[in-house]
Amino acid sequence: MHSRVGANTASGGSPQAVSMTYTIPAGDGAKHPQRAGKTGADKQPVLAVRVRADSPAALLAIIPHLLGFAPESSLVIIGTEAPRGTVRVTLRYDLPDPPERELAAEIADHAAAVLAAQRLGAATVVGYGPRELVRPLAAVIGGALSLAGIAVSATLRVQGGRYWSDAGGEEAGGPDQGVPFDETGHPASVALTAAGQPVLAGRGAIVAGLAPVGGIAAESMRQATRLAERHVSQILAKVTKSTRVGAARHLIAAQGLAAVSSLIGIYRAGGQYSTDYQLAWLSVTLKDLRVRDDAWARMDPQDRGAHLRLWTDVVRRAQPGYVAGPASLLAFVAWQDGNGALANIALDRALADVSGYSMAILLRQVIAAGTPPAMARLPLTPAEVAACYDDLDKDDLCDEDADAGFCKDGGAAAEAADRHRGDQEARLGE
Repeated sequence: MHSRVGANTASGGSPQAVSMTYTIPAGDGAKHPQRAGKTGADKQPVLAVRVRADSPAALLAIIPHLLGFAPESSLVIIGTEAPRGTVRVTLRYDLPDPPERELAAEIADHAAAVLAAQRLGAATVVGYGPRELVRPLAAVIGGALSLAGIAVSATLRVQGGRYWSDAGGEEAGGPDQGVPFDETGHPASVALTAAGQPVLAGRGAIVAGLAPVGGIAAESMRQATRLAERHVSQILAKVTKSTRVGAARHLIAAQGLAAVSSLIGIYRAGGQYSTDYQLAWLSVTLKDLRVRDDAWARMDPQDRGAHLRLWTDVVRRAQPGYVAGPASLLAFVAWQDGNGALANIALDRALADVSGYSMAILLRQVIAAGTPPAMARLPLTPAEVAACYDDLDKDDLCDEDADAGFCKDGGAAAEAADRHRGDQEARLGE
């Protein structure tokens, strides 16, 4: 992993001056598994420069860059590592409104488990919202962290461009009206923005950036997808006259594998798709798990910038029924990049398209557990994927979809990744 910005807080009181070097993603938008729609654990994207948080105002200026957007109605927890208080984890949760004790306990238990799994000894808690919503949740989280042996270095509340410190009571942190700070004009924020780490207006901006295209672009993609579907039907019609459907599926997969390799190469070279049909055909053939798993195996983290562009383009233009595969691949690459917000929004798109899509479910579990990007390893090589599918009979690996000639969800890479996830969970639990 390359170095990133982190945040550092000392074990007693306000954040102290100390450089930040490494972070792990906390899934923004990743809803708490037991209370979908109510909470979200968000982890930060990779930051490319080092900054120093020498005051609460500096820390508050950095947090939006850690998350990738300006938090609102949120509870942010920054987990730090001794001896210098280097930031390792940044978690964001939706602020329950109205306060709910059971939900607060779920959030607190999840945060404590993630920080404890990373063996972090201290944390800073920052609530964005009114006192009556922040204080109850912050208190429950503080208790849970204490029970887990994690010291709360500082608790801050932010509202209307001002902050309050809750060390020994909110009033003890400054005037009743709070301490004003400049989130975007602070030198730390300016340095990060100049280094190519802009902050979006909110999580909604990330959602909008992954929303389906509309208007003429949407109609063009619908037509291109119908052409791709007709091409599949023509292959099936020709091959099934003389042999079984499995042969047709292998022929479709071969063309899909060629499309994957071609578009990945184009994007890695700095290019982009040239016709809607390229993306339509790719999205259709990704329904075949041999094609999807081959694409997955090619997601080398050193090229994640190009891969993020590719899968974002495909997800935005893929038609209903063809979104789950590319959205799951985008989530995996976003996780590699440390961008939990984008990863979880991509998973939302995947599961909205196919509610039981196993790759998306697997990634959601892994990201929700606070697994760092360093663990986003490729489950198999492309050659291993090919060998696995060649060695297994189609009925052993998956059932045939008689209408499309594709394998259903499951897949060799997903099985390998699931085993890998189990190994990582075992390590985290040691």
